[in-house]
Amino acid sequence: MSEEKEIEAVEAVAEEAKEDVEEKKVEEVSEMASVIHDPNDPIVTVKQLLEVGAHFGHLKRRWNAAFKPYIYAVRTGIHIINLDKTAEKIASDYAQLRDIVSKGGKVLFVGTKRSASQVIAEEAVRSGSFYVNNRWLGGTLTNFKTISQRLKLLKSLEQLEIDGVYDTMPKKIAIEKKKTQTKLASNLAGIKEMRKLPDALIVVDPKTEHNAVAEAKILNIPVFALLGSNCNPTEVSNPIPCNDDSYRTVKLIVGLLADAIVEGKGGDVAYAYTKQEGEALDFDKAIKTTDRNEEYKLIKLRIREDQYAIRAAKKGKRKHAPVKKFVKKYTKKPEAKKSDTTETKAADTKPATVSEASTEAAKEEK
Repeated sequence: MSEEKEIEAVEAVAEEAKEDVEEKKVEEVSEMASVIHDPNDPIVTVKQLLEVGAHFGHLKRRWNAAFKPYIYAVRTGIHIINLDKTAEKIASDYAQLRDIVSKGGKVLFVGTKRSASQVIAEEAVRSGSFYVNNRWLGGTLTNFKTISQRLKLLKSLEQLEIDGVYDTMPKKIAIEKKKTQTKLASNLAGIKEMRKLPDALIVVDPKTEHNAVAEAKILNIPVFALLGSNCNPTEVSNPIPCNDDSYRTVKLIVGLLADAIVEGKGGDVAYAYTKQEGEALDFDKAIKTTDRNEEYKLIKLRIREDQYAIRAAKKGKRKHAPVKKFVKKYTKKPEAKKSDTTETKAADTKPATVSEASTEAAKEEK
């Protein structure tokens, strides 16, 4: 009887443990359900893009005419990008990239610029994707068979280092192998585990990464590109107009695209769906307020220039020439004195009298 009681006690404990596990599973499911976002929520707000300076383009003389639909205005010779269209593009590209990853697709991040290389590596590692942030080798996509052989060589050299084979080799051979390993790792470390062509590319500045964009276009791979006003948006399938030279802008938008990959894999996002504090910001109103502030600054500068010009005119020393036309009335030239005019006339007549005297003396000697 004692054994039967012990068995019943063990079974009761097991049932309680099962109930606890089921309750924990229900709690986890409820937590995951809370992570799921409303599809109507914005991926990113105009306020967030404006804070990181995503609206700044290039100089007017450096623009590409195909970029005209995304330009809002020109301020002090610099194009201003319409962030309403940028937010719309990010939302549509976010959904498309999430669908690609949810179907088992792989993504390759490309960005070799100084403002993008670090961000590309960080967000690619966070999202579990491949990346190229040092140099794009020609034929990385179109000649992937040759690149895969170099990847195998890199893996074999790294395995030799892990196993400590370099210590048993002759010193000269070991140094040569380490050099080739470091050279391959600098360009191919981010795609070391890539066994097939990617299903999508995320590129920062397609003008700089034109080789990667051209290869993806040949293979019909969609390209999600962050591009400025000096780029042609028709060359890529999914353009995102923004300030591609700003580190903060690149970090925000590349982080959003990485969140699309993470969400496609069932993870938690870091940048997307953030709640905006206060009222929603309209880009048109925000630009008008900044224009007013700039006008006030210009007026203050003009008043200062006028004050400096007036002080210099009173002292009789014009250190700084007046910049504006309406300043000229305050800067009158001092009138010439009569004594000064008589001296100048005498100075003008002296050289003539001397020359006449010298010619007369020469005639008398003859």
